[in-house]
Amino acid sequence: MATAEKIESKNEKASSAKNVGQLDHNAVEAISNELRQLLADSFALYLKTKNFHWHMTGKNFRDYHLLLDEHGDQIFAMTDPIAERARKLGATTLHSIGEIATHQRLKDNNALHVSPKAMLSELFADNRQLIAFFRAAHEVCEEHNDVATTSLIEVWIDETERRAWFLGEIVDSLD
Repeated sequence: MATAEKIESKNEKASSAKNVGQLDHNAVEAISNELRQLLADSFALYLKTKNFHWHMTGKNFRDYHLLLDEHGDQIFAMTDPIAERARKLGATTLHSIGEIATHQRLKDNNALHVSPKAMLSELFADNRQLIAFFRAAHEVCEEHNDVATTSLIEVWIDETERRAWFLGEIVDSLD
């Protein structure tokens, strides 16, 4: 066997060991980029949700405090499967807070005081935006016939829609 053929064969074996889904390089790049942004957005939304949970005030403090704690747990629970999906595809994922800041599309809220209505309204909008990001990523995965990632994203869309529904009902009742 010629040297070039040995190198090519070795690269194919290494590539197949890292990419268990057998997607081509372009698919892995496109999908892992989407997953990287989704992971950054999920961490950003998680931290914002916990921030508002910690700083909640007002007459419905207990209910909102507990709701946001539950939502934070749900959001955090998505992060490991998102990162592990990228790794299963043979890609890398986020390494640091700095990378989260580089890739996140959802905006932070560093205000010292935010009213309960403003908190819940912002989380409602952010969850709706995350749904749009999930739908866009779903399209990319469908283009590359990555049924496993599309399936995971469908579950995350459903979970995020539920959070948005709860938040929207509360915000509407505060008018």
